[in-house]
Amino acid sequence: MPPPSSPSALSPSAHVDSFTRDHLPPTHLWPVVEFTTPELQYPDRLNAATELIDIPTARFGPDRPALCTPMGEKWTYGELRTRANQVAQVLTEDLGLMPGGRVLLRSPNTPWTVAAWLGVLKAGGVVVTTMAALRAREVTPVVERTRPSIALVDHRFAEDMHTVRATAWPSLTVVEYCGGTPDDLVARATAKPGEFTNVETAADDVALLGPTSGSTGVPKITMHFHRDILSIDNTFGRHALRLTADDTVACTAPLAFTFGLGMLVVFPLRAGACTLLTEAATPAQLADLVERQGVTVLATAPTAYRAIVRAGQARQLVGLRVAVSAGEHIPSTTWEQLRDAAGLEVIDGIGATELLHIFITAVGDEIRPGATGKPLPGYRATVLGPDGEELGPGEPGRLGVIGPVGCRYLDDERQKDYVVEGWNTTGDIFHRDEDGYFFYHARGDNMIISSGYNIGGPEVEAAVDTHPDVLECAVVGRPDKERGSVVCAFVVLRDGVRGDAAKVKEIQDHVKQVIAPYKYPRDVRFCDSLPRNVSGKLQHFALRKIIQDELGATPAAEQ
Repeated sequence: MPPPSSPSALSPSAHVDSFTRDHLPPTHLWPVVEFTTPELQYPDRLNAATELIDIPTARFGPDRPALCTPMGEKWTYGELRTRANQVAQVLTEDLGLMPGGRVLLRSPNTPWTVAAWLGVLKAGGVVVTTMAALRAREVTPVVERTRPSIALVDHRFAEDMHTVRATAWPSLTVVEYCGGTPDDLVARATAKPGEFTNVETAADDVALLGPTSGSTGVPKITMHFHRDILSIDNTFGRHALRLTADDTVACTAPLAFTFGLGMLVVFPLRAGACTLLTEAATPAQLADLVERQGVTVLATAPTAYRAIVRAGQARQLVGLRVAVSAGEHIPSTTWEQLRDAAGLEVIDGIGATELLHIFITAVGDEIRPGATGKPLPGYRATVLGPDGEELGPGEPGRLGVIGPVGCRYLDDERQKDYVVEGWNTTGDIFHRDEDGYFFYHARGDNMIISSGYNIGGPEVEAAVDTHPDVLECAVVGRPDKERGSVVCAFVVLRDGVRGDAAKVKEIQDHVKQVIAPYKYPRDVRFCDSLPRNVSGKLQHFALRKIIQDELGATPAAEQ
């Protein structure tokens, strides 16, 4: 028998639609996968939704609060289970979903989105997660690659999906919800009895397709099994977060981010805790919500923590039992300010969409100033040199990780770049000290990390280039104290067009209409030409050098 880390050891699939298993990467490009702790041992048949809502409902009781919102909406575990069952019934009975079929979700963080996510898994389907902020041109390549038959969409964000269906994927059935119409998902679901027998999927059947923020504008689609969803709780959830049934959890990340999915769905539900779902909140509003709603566990980006401290609102966080920082390394000054003002020792960590969640972190007495932490139980990590060799303590290089979850891209040549000799390589530059602590240096490629969001420079360039007055554009990251980095666009305008403040705003507004608004260039600079080499290739490093010379320091990390 092959070892459990071998792709050839996959269990017989329950998927009638075999698309995802047929499109796993070639076996020789898989990372090593290990299950080295008792809680990481899984049976052959496993449906993650059973573990996330059915078992907790029986264990903690149907009347325990599961979801709430700032507007006062409250769902119990029993209600969430019933509605997830009803969604599964709609999918299978009304919409013809077969096990293995893909269902795209597009919505902010709402209770019905959680029910829809669980319902897809119950029905044996595969969830394709997308952010509500993405525009039609950004969603289209995701749809074309994942080939969903159904899209469940919050009615406020349906227009772009109808555009995608009309222009790129006519076989897509778009079902809106929370809009109050007779064919709305909510209306259909409430007409169902709410009893459903979960499909007995394989533990290694694909449950989730998660698009990454592609640096080329073409997203990579990560493929995660049912067992992967539970593995992040059996590592970070169990050993770092340590939720109890008395916790109320808030997280500002969207459910479409695997970090947000873990913090808002996987970890709280398995612990019997309650999740506070917020669609959007400024840092000031977030601090108010934490205090008013009795939040005990908060996860947000360092940008938000910094803003809360600067606004003098840190004391509103004193009720927190746990605070988690995500998206980028939290500055030591912010960490110390939160400790001094609110008694919080913020949990920092590094994760990746490819590995679903955090795999290196430190908690409590194990926290070491300046260090990200150590690999969680179930993971091991190293630092790799340019030829894939493991480097010694103090030597910076590419981070390599092995654990119960690993990179599997859907039909993507970039798989061979991410997996090196069995290691998942995240693109981050780290060094390790003699005690095994990992210290972050920078990103190794050209993804800009801004306020915890990964923004692909080429994608922003393409959006700026669609403005009628723009001849060409190049985008790099500029260091920023509040956001870590901001998108900086160097723009060449057509002859006769004046580059002034009005034109800056016009270009920024244009970009917000073309791609997700958070990706727009906050710094727009006009120039006569862009630096290119003799073969005409754009030299981004020369633009970074301009910024570096201005600041007199090394630019902030770009992914």
